[in-house]
Amino acid sequence: MNERKLKDLFLGYATGRTSRRDFIRNALALGVSVTAVGSMLEACGNPPPPAEPPKPAEPAKPVEPAAPAAPVEPELGEMEKELHIYNWSDYIAEDTVKNFEKESGVKVTYDTYESNEEMMAKLQVGAGGYDIVVPTGYIVTVLAEQGLLQPLSKKYIPNFTGVAKLFIDPSFDPGNKYGVPWQWGTTGIAYRSDKINPPPDSWAVFQDAKFKKKMTMMDDVRDVIGAWLKFRGKSLNSSEKADLDQAKADTIAAKANLKAFISAPVKGQLVSGDVWVAQLWNGDTMQAKVEQKAIDYVLPKEGGAIWTDSLVIPKSAPHKRAAHAFMEYILKPEVAVSISDFTGYGTPVEAAAAKLAQPVPYPTDEEMKRLEYQKDLGKANDLWDQIWTEIKSA
Repeated sequence: MNERKLKDLFLGYATGRTSRRDFIRNALALGVSVTAVGSMLEACGNPPPPAEPPKPAEPAKPVEPAAPAAPVEPELGEMEKELHIYNWSDYIAEDTVKNFEKESGVKVTYDTYESNEEMMAKLQVGAGGYDIVVPTGYIVTVLAEQGLLQPLSKKYIPNFTGVAKLFIDPSFDPGNKYGVPWQWGTTGIAYRSDKINPPPDSWAVFQDAKFKKKMTMMDDVRDVIGAWLKFRGKSLNSSEKADLDQAKADTIAAKANLKAFISAPVKGQLVSGDVWVAQLWNGDTMQAKVEQKAIDYVLPKEGGAIWTDSLVIPKSAPHKRAAHAFMEYILKPEVAVSISDFTGYGTPVEAAAAKLAQPVPYPTDEEMKRLEYQKDLGKANDLWDQIWTEIKSA
């Protein structure tokens, strides 16, 4: 194959169709040595100059461009009688599914997971038969690029017009092509105010041996490494090896003080007092606070992650019409209020935001300067995974 390409390339140079510069660049790309390229040029001598291109015709008078055609949304047919949802644990009001079933006549099967990786693993092997999953922002990008998501038909989701501007056209899902925003929040520090005074204000607390074995960080590579990157003034999406080596060292230093790497289940340990300080999401902190009023939350001074989770439909979903019906249902303001009142997270439904029992206001400009959305790491994912494995085994 390369030999034929090289012959074509040489012929193009010899006849003047290929410039000297392009010949050298493409020949080297085919694995030809510099010496051999020089010999070929010498053998060919000076090729004839490329033929003069024909003079362009007189430009036609400009024509008013036609308005772009609206995207054609797929028709979804009749409403199915079943719906299979795969969501994070403790992430929906206790009566949401029951009330949807009553209103729609659709029977819902509801399963839960504890990490994006757990959910992705099932989708990537084609298991589960799920109609709705709930990935965090950058995971939507990954799933879409892998061809695993069904584009939305928003004509079946008229309540989408009630979504606040902050959640429209996100960088991880341009045009909200695949996802309906579900909940949003931040990752910071939950702590027992009756055990720690003054309150922690920095990720540095996890390196303080004074609280040894009374602290946890999340069992999530993006959240843990991201926190230590922010601690050093770096982007939580960094792929620079020097940044990541420092974050690894900081994590291992903190690990010596940790009780465990644990995510959502740490709520019970905060309530019981077995844990005094935990890296945790703001909503899960508020869930724990319902049981123990001494639990509070702080966004570290160095900043942290802000995220939006979205309802998306796997391409393999067997009940796509029912999935759209559920999306339409949860965007009703009264339903959105009940969900966020239970989860403790912010609602993307603008009319619901001010009606929460414990309002979660949208971030101010000052807060956004300290917050950052996670992005897909691309090729750097392997480096991050390697570092996480080394941290866990250290």
